[in-house]
Amino acid sequence: MSLAAALSAALGRPVTRLRPVAGGDLNAAYAVELACGDRVFVKTHPDPPPGSFEAEAAGLRWLAAARALPVPEVLAVDGRMLALSWVDQAPTARLDGPGEEALGRGLAALHAAGAPAFGATAPGTPPAPGAPDGIPPLRIGPLVLPNDPAPTWGAFYAERRIAPLTALAQDRGALPTGTAAALDALCARMDELAGPPEPPARLHGDLWSGNVLTAADGRPHLVDPAAHGGHREVDLAMLRLFGGPAERCFAAYAEVAPLAPGHEQRVPLFQVLPLLVHAVLFGGSYGAAVAANIARCG
Repeated sequence: MSLAAALSAALGRPVTRLRPVAGGDLNAAYAVELACGDRVFVKTHPDPPPGSFEAEAAGLRWLAAARALPVPEVLAVDGRMLALSWVDQAPTARLDGPGEEALGRGLAALHAAGAPAFGATAPGTPPAPGAPDGIPPLRIGPLVLPNDPAPTWGAFYAERRIAPLTALAQDRGALPTGTAAALDALCARMDELAGPPEPPARLHGDLWSGNVLTAADGRPHLVDPAAHGGHREVDLAMLRLFGGPAERCFAAYAEVAPLAPGHEQRVPLFQVLPLLVHAVLFGGSYGAAVAANIARCG
């Protein structure tokens, strides 16, 4: 069955046109026009990682349930595609000042919505095929990371995020010499470095600036989540990478939900996670960026 036919069947409305659009590095994306005049955003892949689209759909619904920031509505999902409501974007991709402040306040509310545990995924997230414990993993593109419980946030970050990504990056030759050993040493100190205890926050999980859309009305919309329970500073640290918003966003966040002392020093520590993910997926200079951030962790 063609994509247009599958969409028509899933949405219950005829598709009149599919136009390729930018939609990320890992999937094909389309603007879909329906016979009724509505538009839909669809991402698809001929052989997607099992459960990836279903996990993203569950994450979007979980973020929407927090009523903190707008996210696209899930219209249809199966193993091959994900169809979402269309977001009309502003002519400029960047938020203005009020939009940045709305993003900061909205993220504070999203994080405050909480999660049952570090690593907890959205209700309805499928488990990994063949996983013996049935705990749904964190899916980031083709990567699958374990979410088994750990006694502290520091232990969870070290054992369920940094250690498995280090092994993958090392296997793919994506790290400079000595970086894997430096990451192991970092993990050994993680409880000391990761800050005071905090309850699990409801994270977007892949919060770089490209996953914050500026809608035509100026409001920020969140897209492409890898939603799970984690430390709120992880979302904020990633948002500072790759051309993130101005400081007024983070100031607005802190007005609603002040951060624990030392949070500025923890930014490079929590940026190690997205940089490792990029090193595994894309190689290039990301391995060197991981090494540079380790040197900034103290």
